[in-house]
Amino acid sequence: MRTVSKLLIVASMFVAASSAYTEAPHGHDHDAPIAGPKGGRLLEDTQPHAEVLVEQDRSVTVTFYDEELRPVPTAAQQVVVIAEAGGKKTTLEFEKAGAVLVSKGSLPDEHALNLVVRFKQTPEDTARNFRFVYEDHICEVCKRAEYACICGH
Repeated sequence: MRTVSKLLIVASMFVAASSAYTEAPHGHDHDAPIAGPKGGRLLEDTQPHAEVLVEQDRSVTVTFYDEELRPVPTAAQQVVVIAEAGGKKTTLEFEKAGAVLVSKGSLPDEHALNLVVRFKQTPEDTARNFRFVYEDHICEVCKRAEYACICGH
C-alpha cells in the first residue's frame, strides 16, 4: 500500500511539473524566437536587436531595433552572410543604405541554404556567428517565412 501511495505522489509531481511546460496557444513554444517586425529573423542577443530579412529578389536587409522593437539607424555594425549549399559558398558583403544594411549581392537560387551571419557591433569587436537554415517556403502554422518561423517546431 505504501508503494502505491509513493507512486501516486511521484506521478502527481510529474503532472504538476509538466503542466508548467505546456505549449502556448496556437502551438507556439515558450522558447520560440521573437518575431522580427518586418517578417525576418531576429538575431538573439544583439544590441541593438538585428533583424535579417531575405527580400523577394533574394538580397538581404539587416534592420536594427531598440528594446521596444522600434527601428534605430545603423551605426558601426558590420554584417557578412555566408550561404552554403551543395558544397558551394557565397559570401554577401553589406553596405549602409539609409538606416539599414543592404547586401551588395543576393543569395543563390536554392530552396535551402545553410546561413552563417557574422555580426560585429563595432569594427573592433570580435565577430559573432549566428547559424540557421534558410528555406524558401512559408510555415503553415505561423505563416512566416520558414527561416523566420516563430513556432518553435
